[in-house]
Amino acid sequence: MKLWVLVFITALSVGLSISLVNFHFQGSWYYMLISFLISFTTSFIVFYYLLEKYIYSKVKLIYKMIHNLKLGKDLKEALGEYVSSDPINDVEHEVKEWAGAKKREIELLKRQEKFRREFLSNVSHEFKTPLFAIQGYIETLQDCMTDDPEMALSFLKKAEKNVERLTYLISDLDAITKLETGEMPINYQRFDFVVLAKEVIDLLQDRAQKRQISLYIKDKYTTPSFVNADREKIRQVLINLIENSIKYGRENGATAIKIFALHDQFLIEVTDDGMGIEEKHLNRLFERFYRIDTHRSRMEGGTGLGLAIVKHILEAHQQTISVRSTPHIGTTFAFTLQKSDK
Repeated sequence: MKLWVLVFITALSVGLSISLVNFHFQGSWYYMLISFLISFTTSFIVFYYLLEKYIYSKVKLIYKMIHNLKLGKDLKEALGEYVSSDPINDVEHEVKEWAGAKKREIELLKRQEKFRREFLSNVSHEFKTPLFAIQGYIETLQDCMTDDPEMALSFLKKAEKNVERLTYLISDLDAITKLETGEMPINYQRFDFVVLAKEVIDLLQDRAQKRQISLYIKDKYTTPSFVNADREKIRQVLINLIENSIKYGRENGATAIKIFALHDQFLIEVTDDGMGIEEKHLNRLFERFYRIDTHRSRMEGGTGLGLAIVKHILEAHQQTISVRSTPHIGTTFAFTLQKSDK
C-alpha cells in the first residue's frame, strides 16, 4: 500500500471522528464541516511527516540493504542503490524468502549433524571391533605361549588379520579425506579401458573361482576404448566394484563388464546376477560404512568404505556413478569416463 493512501485513510478516520463529536455537541453542520477540514488537513500533514521521517524511510533503508545484500553486494553498495516503490510489501516478501532460506539451511545443518554423529559412531565401532579382538588374542597368548604353542600361533595369525583390517580401514579413510580435500591429485593419461578391465579380471580371477563366479567381458565390448583418466584410480574403482560383486554374488554366477560409446564419454557397466539390493537401500549405498547386511559384510572382511571411495574417485574425475538392482536377479553399477580421441 502506498504511503499517501495509508495516511489519507488514517487522517480521514480522525477527521470524521472529530467532526462527528463536534456535531453531537454543537448540532451545526457548518462547524462540523470546519472541524472536519481542519482535523483532516492537520492529521494528514502530521501523520505523513511522522510516518515518512521515522518509519517509511527506515523501512526503505532496510529493504534496500536486504535486497542488495542478497545480490552479493557489500554494505556500502547495499545502502546506496536500489529504491522500491512499495518497500513495505517488498520487505515482507524479502523477509519471507529469507526465513525460508534459513529454514532450509537449518534443515541441512540438522541432516549434516545427523550424518556426522552416524559417521563418528560407525568409525568408533569399526575401530573397536578389531582392537578388542586383538586385545583378547594378546591376553590369551600370554596364557598359552608356553603351554600350547600351536594355539598361540593360531591366535597370532588372527591378531595379524585384525591388524591388517585396521590398516585397510585407516588407509581407506585417509584416501577419502584426501579425495575430498583435493590433496590426492588426479593424474590424467590416455589409456585403453578394455586392457585395464582385462588386467583387473585376471587379478581377481582366483578369488572369483573360489566362489565359482565367472568374470568376463563379452567379445562385442572388446573394441579398444581409449579414455582420459587416472589409470590407477580407475583400476581401484573396477577392483572395488568387482570385489563387491564377488562378495554378494551367488555361487555359479557371473559378473560382466560392458562398455557403451556415448557422444563424448564411455558408459561402463559392471553387472552381476547375485542377490540384488532392495530399493530402500539404493540411495544410501555410497555412504561411508553403510552396510545392507552387517553380519555378512563383516564376515567378508570389508571396511564398508569401498563404494564411498568409488564415488569420490569418479566425482574427482567430474564423472557420475549410478546403481540399479532387482532383488534375487542382480545389480548393475554404471559409471562414465571421458573419451580420449588423441
